[in-house]
Amino acid sequence: MSTGMKTLTGVLLMGSALLSEALAETSNARAWEDRSLPADERARSMVDAMSLDEQISLLRTESGFGLLSLGVPLPPTVPESMRKYTPKGAIGSAGFVAGIPRVGMPAQQMSDASLGVANLGGFVRRGDEATSLPASLALAATFDPALAREAGRMVGAEAHAKGFNVQLAGGVNLTREPRNGRNFEYAGEDPLLSGIIIGEQIAGIQSQHVIATTKHFALNSQETGRFVHDAVIDEAALRESDLLAFQIAIEQGQPGAVMCAYNRINGAYACENSFLLQTVLKGEWQYPGWVMSDWGAVHSLQASLTAGLDQESPQDEPYFGGLKEAVGKGGIPAQRVAEAAQRIVRSFFAIGAIDNPAQPGRAIDQVAHADVAERVALSGMVLLKNDGVLPLAKNAKRVAVIGGFADRGVLSGGGSSQVMPYGGHFLDKRGREGIAALLAPVYGLSSPLQALKELRSDTQFEFDDGADPKRAAELARAVDVAIVFATRAEEEGMDSADFSLPHAQDALIDAVASVKPHAVVVLETGNPTGMPWLSKVGAVLQAWYPGQRGGQAIAKILTGIVSPSGRLPMTFPRSADQLPRPAIPGFDPARRTPFGLGAPVEPFAIHFEEGSDVGYRWFERAKAEPLFAFGHGLTYTTFTYRDLRLNVGAELRATFKLTNTGSRPGIETAQLYAAPPGRTHRLVGWHRVELQPGESRTVTIEADPRLLASYEREKGWHRAAGKFRVFVGPSAAKRAIHGEAKLEPKHSTVNEDTRRS
Repeated sequence: MSTGMKTLTGVLLMGSALLSEALAETSNARAWEDRSLPADERARSMVDAMSLDEQISLLRTESGFGLLSLGVPLPPTVPESMRKYTPKGAIGSAGFVAGIPRVGMPAQQMSDASLGVANLGGFVRRGDEATSLPASLALAATFDPALAREAGRMVGAEAHAKGFNVQLAGGVNLTREPRNGRNFEYAGEDPLLSGIIIGEQIAGIQSQHVIATTKHFALNSQETGRFVHDAVIDEAALRESDLLAFQIAIEQGQPGAVMCAYNRINGAYACENSFLLQTVLKGEWQYPGWVMSDWGAVHSLQASLTAGLDQESPQDEPYFGGLKEAVGKGGIPAQRVAEAAQRIVRSFFAIGAIDNPAQPGRAIDQVAHADVAERVALSGMVLLKNDGVLPLAKNAKRVAVIGGFADRGVLSGGGSSQVMPYGGHFLDKRGREGIAALLAPVYGLSSPLQALKELRSDTQFEFDDGADPKRAAELARAVDVAIVFATRAEEEGMDSADFSLPHAQDALIDAVASVKPHAVVVLETGNPTGMPWLSKVGAVLQAWYPGQRGGQAIAKILTGIVSPSGRLPMTFPRSADQLPRPAIPGFDPARRTPFGLGAPVEPFAIHFEEGSDVGYRWFERAKAEPLFAFGHGLTYTTFTYRDLRLNVGAELRATFKLTNTGSRPGIETAQLYAAPPGRTHRLVGWHRVELQPGESRTVTIEADPRLLASYEREKGWHRAAGKFRVFVGPSAAKRAIHGEAKLEPKHSTVNEDTRRS
């Protein structure tokens, strides 16, 4: 071989070796692209390849929408901090973090959620509509985890098809204040029910490669003073109630992010509360995802990062803007920045948001999604009272439909979760001016009146708008049946002053019921109402905010095509005097504005003296009889319970026979309650059973062991020895069958206690 050939061969071999080495280095450097690796390893590899600036960029969210992009004059009430343009690359939403194309990290496109893909005011993304789910209270009222997951799957699918990869969903704050303006976004007062339903919703969203949050961590129990109030509560009570709800939701749903709340808890702001974020969430619960702040909830840089906050959401004074300087001066370890970035990236890998990126403009099956929303509405509506007037008799040939815009549509809840429903909407601007008019209550175009006409073509339906009670009463007197629709809008930033219906609707119902004693009332509300006319009417249907096909769902319940099966996820009090706090702490009607804009409140404390006895447990402790109990709900048939058998020993299991004693098929939600020695009863399990007329079934409910335990600071979680009082029934106030169970004492570690047996 010639010298030239030898030289050429050597060069080629050396080049091949160098190329192989370079390819190997490249492969190792981009290990995050290997889908066979665990999410933690992929995230660590990607973050290690980022510069400090790139890591910091992931920790700072900016608004995904700018009001200046509307191109219209803004009212003077809009603060300067909101007068911005939509960032480049953002598709219009609550939050946006630019991607890092060099390593393949996508932009974080964050949309408000819970009830669907939100579009506040309809101007964040002009003309963009989505499927509107019923209120989360309606979802909780189904007591149906599988349906909750399906509802979440629907929301996730639409978000993904619209280009969003983060849904700010998963509200699990317990109902401690039944006048709270955001209760409709949450799942009621019980930690087991709330945790399971919201956890399943989260799991459904994330099954579509869209990250879901759970929020607002923790004790964001009222809108009044939400930015400044201090929730004061004993640690054991907090762990047994609100934290337990979050614990269950996180366990069930594995959310990619947890959103910390505005308020303080025992003196420290939620987003710099090391007990919440480090000791409990990241320590005891070993939560692997990231902690983001609520919008404007950060009050520091070092204290927040040290306490466990990973990402600062948009706010007027962005503390994280000084993060690079703080790292350079040694105030914040660079490793803490890398850890926060890794938690974010890990969640994106874990739920497939990087491998299956969201893309705007994909097809959405609106019909199938509307079917899901309608199923939630049908399963979640609660028949509170019925003296036999429902379902509407076939010989009712002339029916009056009165009030509530029933000729046009159904109401939805207001605030950041607002969905603009497919098919159009209209606003109820009564008593509204300025920005409040822009954020007026939204009605989706699903008319109950039209749906009733379509289902009962042989019946004459006549409508009155209810503006004049005397005129409405005259119509009611002339017909066979009168149905009054009453609405009350609940909104973010504003609690209700009391339990009355606005726009003189209580007087309207009273006038109609005075001439038509068996009148039917349909309530579209997001909280309990007082119902001073209750004894005069024949039936009351709690429809909540019924969503995309709410009108059709209401009509199917009223006509008996579908039998109601919803159960109350919250107690309806007779009056505010029955509550732990009859007056809302800090409430000032003069400062009641949407989102609390322009209405600063001085800091104040809320003392949760009820502890873990939230809702129905408080009523039991106070020996008070509510208007309607937690778990209550009628149907168009009847059920009997008998032959209760309780096991004894390590765990609690109740077996009994349930019989449909009526003439129609129906669904009964049998609820198991247990009281540890010296404590109030709490829901420990339930079973949703569908039975045909005359059918009996043996039902077994296993108690969730966490609800049988108590927490003491010295002992941790433990189950006391002794007799547990147990009952099974259709509500927290109806003890159909009862007994006692002697259980063995049990002490568990935190991690053992968080697993369901």
